[in-house]
Amino acid sequence: MDNNLPQIEEYYQKITADINTWLPEGIIEVDLSLLQSLGLLKYHSLDKKNFTLTRYFHLLESTDKITLINEQFIVWIVPEKTDNHALTYTLIALNSPDHPHLETAFSTTGIYNSSRLVLRILEKFLYEIQETEDALKMIRRTS
Repeated sequence: MDNNLPQIEEYYQKITADINTWLPEGIIEVDLSLLQSLGLLKYHSLDKKNFTLTRYFHLLESTDKITLINEQFIVWIVPEKTDNHALTYTLIALNSPDHPHLETAFSTTGIYNSSRLVLRILEKFLYEIQETEDALKMIRRTS
């Protein structure tokens, strides 16, 4: 998608209106075991291969969310506050030519809801999605 902001917003509204259809496995809730499986409980080193994924995003801020867009991904970071409890949803989509394709979403709350941790988790998911996409491209080329 050529960073067509009205189309990106339309897609966002469409997926958030019926998130269970778009993500049948649901939204991943961040907890200690997820952080362990992502390797985020170890000392954080500036691993260059992961760092480049989140480096070149266009940032769009609105009253209800932050949208990050680059050639590969569209990410929506949506903070919510209910009953004085802060919660952040992060939705990650591949930025494909026809329309974005929602890949995964995660939510953070409580001690896990810090901007630094949200961005580190996002970085890990982007890296995993990129690795999968690269593997699929290799398979398609050899087929």
